[in-house]
Formats: sequence, structure tokens, C-alpha cells
Amino acid sequence: MKMRLPAAIAALALTLAACGSSDDDSASGPWTFTDDLGNSIKLDAAPERLLVQSSMAAALTDLGLGDEIVGTFGPLKNAAGEPDSQVAGLDVDDVTDVTAAGEYGAIDLEKAATLKPDLVVTSAYLDDDLWYVNDATAKDLVKLAPIAVVSFDGKTLPELLDGTERAAKALGADLGDDDVKEAHDAFDAAAKRVKDAGTKLGDRKILAGSPSKELFYASNPDISPDLSYWRKELGLPLVVPDNPDPGGYFESLSWEKADKYPADIFLYDDRTGEAGLKLLDDQPVFQTLAAAKNKAYIPWTSVAPPSYQAYADLMNRLADDLAKVS
Repeated sequence: MKMRLPAAIAALALTLAACGSSDDDSASGPWTFTDDLGNSIKLDAAPERLLVQSSMAAALTDLGLGDEIVGTFGPLKNAAGEPDSQVAGLDVDDVTDVTAAGEYGAIDLEKAATLKPDLVVTSAYLDDDLWYVNDATAKDLVKLAPIAVVSFDGKTLPELLDGTERAAKALGADLGDDDVKEAHDAFDAAAKRVKDAGTKLGDRKILAGSPSKELFYASNPDISPDLSYWRKELGLPLVVPDNPDPGGYFESLSWEKADKYPADIFLYDDRTGEAGLKLLDDQPVFQTLAAAKNKAYIPWTSVAPPSYQAYADLMNRLADDLAKVS
């Protein structure tokens, strides 16, 4: 099952074990890496040319590895032609995109080959389902370079972010850099702001989800790492659907049942954009919810770069938006 909009809501880590010929990350010589799916990767030297899924590329850039990224695949711009929220912090006009037209997860393999990547980096939200790499493409892509998979399946948000940093360190990032330390502090400060904003909501309920023409998807904060963190650790009053679909990330509802769960505030997947919000206006059952009556809609970046900096920025925006509707 591929996680894609509108049929899924992602919402986010990695426990990569990496070892080289030396404890010194900068040491030359053979480099080995075992990813979350148990794939053992062996190279003659540490990889210096990375082909990376776009949101992971943004995270690795936050961690100082931007110069090593020679190409990306996956979303870069939204329907309005602006940088997509999934790649916040990435200079989308300064990357080589090898995403192919057509079906989900296709990559222009000829273009990718010209980049001469040493390593491909992507993630997986469910089992071994590669993010923005379909099965047919993966069989050919691995002939260009080994694929390292960052698994988000079953991870908490802190585990996800810490895991991404461990992977970045294996790839040569300096986690002692001042910018990295400041990002951790910013994350903690933003988390406190969200917690305080949630306290002020009292008994009001927040429903996270995504609209499509055919169905309404109620997201599950027990599965999505960010929603789970906000609910369990920061106390946001997020609604938990009682009958999630296989995979657990959301419950699919017909529009006739869009009022199944109470919602004073609707946290909508921002990948739907303005078109998604317009869909809500045409759904009479959804319009009976308090969130709809009051237009208490807050954008939710369900797929964000898995870095402390990206989530600090995201949570500061969330705190600001919650203050506006409280």
C-alpha cells in the first residue's frame, strides 16, 4: 500500500546502525551501513553524492549535508508553484529533480544516472513501502546506487528526528554544530508554546484529516508521529478515530458520515491546498461541525522534513494558529 494523497495521510524515524572502518566519521576507507529494513550497504568510501527523496533532502540540508545532495525525487512545488511545505528550507530552484511524469513513485532513471549517485536515501512509512519509489522503479534504481531506507513505521516524533540525525552523522554531518544545537533548543521552545496553546483550548476538540472528492479521511494521532507527540506529550485534544483503515494512519469515511467525530477545530492536511478547503464548503454534513461553522481551519504539514529545525518552525506556526482560534 502506497502512502499518497488523497488516499492517505502521512503524518513520520530512523534507527540506522552505521559503522565504518574507523570511529572517525571523516576517516577514509570502506564504509558500511545497515538501514532500517536490514539492508547492508558496503561502499569503498563514505558516499559523497546523494540522491535523496525531497523531504529527507530538506532535513539533511538542515543538518549541513546540502552540498552532498546531487539530486532529489518527490514533491518540490505545490499547485500554486510555490515551494511545497514538505521541503521547507530546501532551495527548490537549486536542486536537480529526477522525478518522472506518470505514476506515483516513478523516477527518470536516465537523468538519475547522469548524476552518478553513490547512495540513494528515502524513507518508509509502512513496512518496506518506499516513499516516492514504486516497486518497479526500485528494481532498476538500485542498479545505479544502493538504497538506504529510513523507516518511520512505529516511531515517535523524537525517535524519528533523532534517527534522522544518526543517519546524517553517518553521512558526515556535524551534530555538534551550533545550528544543530540551536534547532534542538528551538524545538523545545516551540513544543512548550504548543502545549500552552492546547491548555487554553479547554474542552474543545481538534480533528485532523484530509478531504477528497470521494471520501473524508480522519487522521489517527495514535499512529502519525507528529499528532501522537502533540496529543500524548503536549496535551492537544486531538480526536482518535475508533475504526482506522489497514495501516492505521486514518479512517476513511463517506461524506455522509463526516460528522462522526466532534470537531471544534479542523487540522487539515496542507497538501490539499485551497482546493481541499473548497471541497469542505460543498459537504453539508461536514458543515454541521463547529469547526466548519466557525471556519476554524488550521493547516497541518503532515509530511514535513524530519529535522528539529523543520518541526520547530512547524510547531511555532501551529501555536500561532491555535491562538487565533482559541
